[in-house]
Amino acid sequence: MGTATTEWTAADFVPERHRARRFWRWCAGLLFTVVSVVVGCRTADTDAITPVPQLLAFFPWLLAPTGIGLLLSLATRWRLGLVWGVALLGLLAWFIEPYGKSGDPSGPVIAEFRVLTSNVEFGQGTGSLVPVIRRERPDVVFVEECEYTCQATLRRDFGTEFPYRQAVAAAGSHGSVILSRFPLKGTRGVTGTMGMPGAVADVDGHPVRLQLAHPMPPLPNQVGLWRRELGRLRTFAAADSTTPTILAGDFNSSQDHAAFRHILDTGLRDGARMAGHPRTPSWPMGAPPTPFRQWGRFAPTFGTQIDHVLLSPDFTANSARFLDLADTDHRALLVDVTLHQHE
Repeated sequence: MGTATTEWTAADFVPERHRARRFWRWCAGLLFTVVSVVVGCRTADTDAITPVPQLLAFFPWLLAPTGIGLLLSLATRWRLGLVWGVALLGLLAWFIEPYGKSGDPSGPVIAEFRVLTSNVEFGQGTGSLVPVIRRERPDVVFVEECEYTCQATLRRDFGTEFPYRQAVAAAGSHGSVILSRFPLKGTRGVTGTMGMPGAVADVDGHPVRLQLAHPMPPLPNQVGLWRRELGRLRTFAAADSTTPTILAGDFNSSQDHAAFRHILDTGLRDGARMAGHPRTPSWPMGAPPTPFRQWGRFAPTFGTQIDHVLLSPDFTANSARFLDLADTDHRALLVDVTLHQHE
């Protein structure tokens, strides 16, 4: 009768705590790797491919996995992980600083007025936008995802107060409208999947270019389209550097996206940043409790700023407020601006 023998390997003699330590170091390394890819793309000024554009939208929140990785490195005495994590924290802190110019013009004041932008999510938030317009009394209103019923409601309720308008009449998210107390002359706007109307306003005898922004979001299979439509908005911004310009709406991008920063590189400045709110989240807000957007109910603790009012150097942003609306996943943005004369 043969005698059974057992072969032992070196792994069988490794204490359990050593295996656990390797596991937690592996977890820390995985977290650092994901963050490193996103930070690397941010450093290289590129939005790359999915999932980088989606993660860049929530760039400041990468501090959380980096912090967890550092704690795991500290607990397991992983020196390389500690150095890696500290380096990532430094880069994150550097890039979280607001992007773009913020200087104010010094010329004499021509006019002061209010600008409001709001994405009403397929028109559902129109009912909560109406009292906001009445209460805040903006002079120019950009409304994204304003479909047929939304446009009819705004015309009925504000036809006298806002006698001038430029709209793209369409269903669902494709409709949009600019309302104005100033006379408007319509332009061709910017071509996009969703409506992006444009106009030139007569503000006390001075022309001001108005352009609504609503490019496609960077969905996994639409990153190329998202980048192209943001590129068209950049082309609009760069086309005329002498006429005062307001480019406002839902950009579906934040200052951590290269495609959005390229718009700022034309000389436009972010009104919210100028007024001291460079990172205030505007989306997702008040999301209904669906399986896909349940996490949006925790806003504003978690979110990103993708709704912007961009201003040419002729403007000062005196104040900015993000306003909560019901029945839409975006907050409205109200900016008080001053138009200055070139000296």
